[in-house]
Amino acid sequence: MIYKSYLVEGNIKILQNNINLFYGENLGLKNDLKFIIKKNYKEFKIIRFFEDELLKNNNLLLQEISNGSLFEEKKIIFIEQVSDKIADLIEGLEIKSDDEKIFLFSEVLEKKSKLRNFFEKSKKHGVSACYPDNEISIKSIIQKKLKEFQGLSATNINLISDNINLDRVKLNNEIGKIHLFFSNKVLITEKLEKLLNTKNNQDFNILKDEALLGNKSKTNKLLSDTTLEEDKNIYYLNTINQRLGRLFQVSKSKRKSIEMAIEDLKPPIFWKDKRNFLEQAKKWDQSKIRSLLEKTYDIEVKIKSNNQINKNLLIKNLIVDICESANAS
Repeated sequence: MIYKSYLVEGNIKILQNNINLFYGENLGLKNDLKFIIKKNYKEFKIIRFFEDELLKNNNLLLQEISNGSLFEEKKIIFIEQVSDKIADLIEGLEIKSDDEKIFLFSEVLEKKSKLRNFFEKSKKHGVSACYPDNEISIKSIIQKKLKEFQGLSATNINLISDNINLDRVKLNNEIGKIHLFFSNKVLITEKLEKLLNTKNNQDFNILKDEALLGNKSKTNKLLSDTTLEEDKNIYYLNTINQRLGRLFQVSKSKRKSIEMAIEDLKPPIFWKDKRNFLEQAKKWDQSKIRSLLEKTYDIEVKIKSNNQINKNLLIKNLIVDICESANAS
């Protein structure tokens, strides 16, 4: 059963199905949907799997479901980075209790995808495509999330929109900064321009790229030279996760060469970034990417749950770990 993603985003409970699939390249939208799910099902325990874990042990998911019904525990299961490989396992699942729900998250699935076709034709399961945002949808999100602010003029909306380049992950980070900085709910254009200064964002992207390339000398120098802002730590993690997600797409491609797999990516890699991306793709296989995604997830939990922790130190240690992992065989 197909659901429009904007309708699901507006009311997650229109999904009457206990197993649902979200696919597409809009990582920011998928992150928002995860947040909405957690917010609307606070009494549910969240459990997280990656596809490869379930493929290695076909009984793992079944055991989790049966344990839930046995102990009367409400639970939601997120399954990350799914592909057609998991289709057979999902087709055999049946959840009769509303106390258990499964949400699958995938990158782009072509029309001929077995998994996508199964969900679209099923009357028991739900599916939503997470397509990229456009200028209209981005500005609509800005208006919605800042509706309580005075001074939300067309100029300020355009200023925010132009700064995030249709990237919802970056938009959510900037919205968070605005809420913190303008605690009086009054936007002032001059102050907003300073707050949205992109220099440090650009510096961090350079640092991230050198770490993913395994360039120790440049990474060490950039760690000393780059200013990490306390309120941007989630943005830094999301920036890393975005790149890992795209590298993961390439790593599982069936194309004959990495170059051909990169050409298939949608949206395409910006031409200035292709050289770095190609070299990173040569260093990062699926196993290393999954391991790093688990690490970034754990760091995000620590940052959000512990106000006393040194967040910048966590990010810096992560950068060092990334650089070392890039060079690991």
